[in-house]
Amino acid sequence: MSSTASSNTQKARDAKEEIKPWIRRLARFGYMAKGVVYALVGILAFMAAIGVGGKTTGTSGMLKSLAGVPSGNIILWIIGIGLICYIGWVFIKAIKDPTNEGKGAKGIISRVGYMVSGVVYGALALKAINIASSAGSSSGGGGSKQTMSAKLLAQPFGAWIIGAIGVIIIGYGLYEFIGGATQKFLKKFRTGEMDHHEYKVAKNSGTAGLIARGSVLGLIGYFFVQTALTSDASQAKGLDGALSEVASNPFGQWILGVVAAGLILYGVYQIIRGRYEHMSFGKRK
Repeated sequence: MSSTASSNTQKARDAKEEIKPWIRRLARFGYMAKGVVYALVGILAFMAAIGVGGKTTGTSGMLKSLAGVPSGNIILWIIGIGLICYIGWVFIKAIKDPTNEGKGAKGIISRVGYMVSGVVYGALALKAINIASSAGSSSGGGGSKQTMSAKLLAQPFGAWIIGAIGVIIIGYGLYEFIGGATQKFLKKFRTGEMDHHEYKVAKNSGTAGLIARGSVLGLIGYFFVQTALTSDASQAKGLDGALSEVASNPFGQWILGVVAAGLILYGVYQIIRGRYEHMSFGKRK
């Protein structure tokens, strides 16, 4: 064997060893925690849609609701720790590029997206841990988004920044919608290790879940763009606002029920993703 071939073989071995088994286990736990978050948001929204309690809330609101149920604080700690594990994996993807996003424009955008996702879920993890620590005594966070938007609007080019955020959110929502509709997400899974039932659940939950989440993200992005165009911070809405907006339209409760079911399935998809996603360097076969 030539020295060049030997060197390439050694590099391949080193790459495979960079992601340790314990990191993969924590990452899988993180995906499952993320799945639980969305499944619970979907359940609350679905209950609101069929009129048996529940409410159209976002992730932060769901965490506050969870604090009021038996053993809720324990679940909050598990979710918070799980999301921290997820954040760790997201930053590894952004820095080490195990999924071969590359150094081109598309790869850079994807990796920046991972960093932003890490920050967003980092805030959510801290929220879960803070609520668990304070026994759910923290105040509602519905106004914080508007306060942040108002502060941005008061800055030079603040409206442009908010508008850009909205466009990015819409773009990512479209990306997830298309990914669900085309079922490209299945390439992320080690499908050879799935039995027929697991594959079917992964395919169906991923399809419906990504389409639902992509649609909701598109609506959230639209609200941000409206905020930028009108300079009205009250136009800024998160997941809770998007779900409430859906419910306020004609046949809104029916549509809300469908979207809520989609978010539940998105949670199921994330849990399955935690079990079967490829987590190694190098191109997947």
